[in-house]
Amino acid sequence: MKRFPLHIALGFWAIVTAFPLLWAVTSSFKSDTEILTSPWTVPERPRWDNFGRAWNEASIGQYFLNSVIVVGGALFLTMLVGGIAAYTLARYRFPGNRFVYYLFVTSQFFPTFLALVPLFFTVEQMGLLGTKLGLILVYATFATPFTIFFLHAFFRTLPSAIAEAAFIDGCTHWGVFFRVMLPMARPGLVSVAIFNFLGLWNQYLLPLVLNPDPENYVLAQGLAALSTSQGYQSDWSGLFAGLTIAMLPVLLAYVCFQRYIQAGATAGAVK
Repeated sequence: MKRFPLHIALGFWAIVTAFPLLWAVTSSFKSDTEILTSPWTVPERPRWDNFGRAWNEASIGQYFLNSVIVVGGALFLTMLVGGIAAYTLARYRFPGNRFVYYLFVTSQFFPTFLALVPLFFTVEQMGLLGTKLGLILVYATFATPFTIFFLHAFFRTLPSAIAEAAFIDGCTHWGVFFRVMLPMARPGLVSVAIFNFLGLWNQYLLPLVLNPDPENYVLAQGLAALSTSQGYQSDWSGLFAGLTIAMLPVLLAYVCFQRYIQAGATAGAVK
């Protein structure tokens, strides 16, 4: 009974959070007339053609592919560089170790919008403005500090005896990292990868400034452009279908890896 008010509050919060999501998904199966005249009812019959129209005519398919390439490349680079850096800072002692670690930690408090102007000119001078490679490098740069911060505590909890045994058996430092430590750190790696994926997939400010080419628009840019364009304002069903397509990867990632997210969020906190 002591937890009953807490359960009520959590249930209310779940309803408030889930209702807009369910409404958007339901609207994606309606016609434009149903959305305007019966916004709170279920569709009379599912209109799957809304998704086909959004995917092809509204270029959601191209935007989706661009997002997969950019986020996938940035996530791979972030996990590789962030994992190596976190492992090095957690398991090796060298002059300046703590300084480098806290430099990465404090960089997370730096507001992104303050770096937009110098970042724009830097990317432009590198010839990467409006390119997928430019976005991949910038995404990875902004996601790496959090990755290091998250994995640093996780790597410190791993037993040293196993690494020492691997060294005795003739493993190199790279061999110990890739063949011993990474498999042991799988819950933390999956957790931080999901967190990074959610943040990068929903990123809007960075591509808005650094990706002016419509051919390379990511999904957030494409949806924003479609929702404000005069020619697309009347196609509400197609717009909701596009929103649903954009949300699906995030929902699937969380549903499929929920166990790893919970395990990784707590495993690095205790020893």
